[in-house]
Amino acid sequence: MANVSPTRGDITSHPDAPEMRDRYARMLGGRDVALVDGPVFLLGLYCAVSPWIVHYTTSQPDLVVHNLIVGIAIGLLALGFTQTPDRMYGLSWAMCALGVWMVVSPWIVGDGPDAGVIWNNIIIGALAVILGLMCIGTAAKSAPRP
Repeated sequence: MANVSPTRGDITSHPDAPEMRDRYARMLGGRDVALVDGPVFLLGLYCAVSPWIVHYTTSQPDLVVHNLIVGIAIGLLALGFTQTPDRMYGLSWAMCALGVWMVVSPWIVGDGPDAGVIWNNIIIGALAVILGLMCIGTAAKSAPRP
């Protein structure tokens, strides 16, 4: 019969403990995951659904599709930052580029957007630039030193 008592042995004596500790350290890479990845994902989610929140689906149909696609792209970057941070944080600059594009897109993609649409995209773009800079800073801190 299996020993199901509430007291168990110490895991430090497990033969795989050092390997598990090293893997955990590599996964985190010395960075705070929730600080950057969560807000980036939420920003992408908001960007994708913002046309329905701000109610410009009928007046700016091109911006609806645009914000949906850019929001999905930002969300996918966030998922990539979470899943493979050591590979994806090299794309942190893409967040800044998407942010700048979001600021100018109402005048390029839109057709005479009103103030609500413009401010919506400016705020999304500014937050994307700020979070992109935070991603760049996080990647620089966690990069291996020679």
